[in-house]
Amino acid sequence: MSQQIVSELVRYVTECLEIKLRQNIRITEISPVGGGCIHHASCLMTNAGKFFLKWNNHGAKDLFVREAECLRILKNAAGDSLVIPEVLFAEMTTERPGFILMEYLEPGSPSGSIENLGRGLATVHRFTSNGFGFYHDNYCGSTLQENKWSDQWADFYVVRRIEPLVRLLHSNGAYSPEQVRVFDRLMKRMPDLLPVNSVPSLIHGDLWSGNYLYTVKGPALIDPACYFADREMEMGIMTLFGGFPERFWSAYNEVYPLNLDWRSRNQLYQLYHLLNHYLIFGGGYGSPALEIARRFVG
Repeated sequence: MSQQIVSELVRYVTECLEIKLRQNIRITEISPVGGGCIHHASCLMTNAGKFFLKWNNHGAKDLFVREAECLRILKNAAGDSLVIPEVLFAEMTTERPGFILMEYLEPGSPSGSIENLGRGLATVHRFTSNGFGFYHDNYCGSTLQENKWSDQWADFYVVRRIEPLVRLLHSNGAYSPEQVRVFDRLMKRMPDLLPVNSVPSLIHGDLWSGNYLYTVKGPALIDPACYFADREMEMGIMTLFGGFPERFWSAYNEVYPLNLDWRSRNQLYQLYHLLNHYLIFGGGYGSPALEIARRFVG
């Protein structure tokens, strides 16, 4: 992205801040912030404090507006149990890169935070709905998540999550017709493999180790892809890349105990994220996803 585009974006964001805060804003420093795989991010140091700016000139125009919606509902669900950054602005436009501006979270000590994260996430999962889905479609990474409401969890998971990715991967040549038939067999079996009495719980949707932070105010969640799901869906991504320590799970279960057999279904939920990573990044994610499908269809 050209420096001119970035400069124009920062100038526009400064004008937005001045209107929001009703004062003149002077930016004294712009520092890059790492950790993201898809977007650009910076910390803006100003005479009114620090702010976090994230943008992308190539993603879907409503991507950051949808992220802002997720952050706001997470903040409502978490209450004081977790830190969720306050959103100041999120915009979709054809005139400049889409962006989101929010409060900057100062790094803090991890001491005791993993237990608080467990209790906080359990609190979020207690925030429920009458159906599975969300108020708008949104994104997991750069992939569209269709969130039309459903009364049945297995139906939502197949129709709104697994099937769209399998079809996309087939259309771009990543999976052969024979391999797609394996996934089709799994999707037909899914109602027998997933619980029939699932509760629609609010989930973060993309909770790997890069999407929580230790801050001076406590553990924080960032970069959500929220919807209402069986809460075991959250554990799919949480266990995929190294997982969380036992102290986290013990604290989580203090607030909202998991079913004792949840790990028997865990790979079914990892499947969604493996397929999504395969779609976005390619590489070695396709084979493990296919292995999971074969394992459950026999």
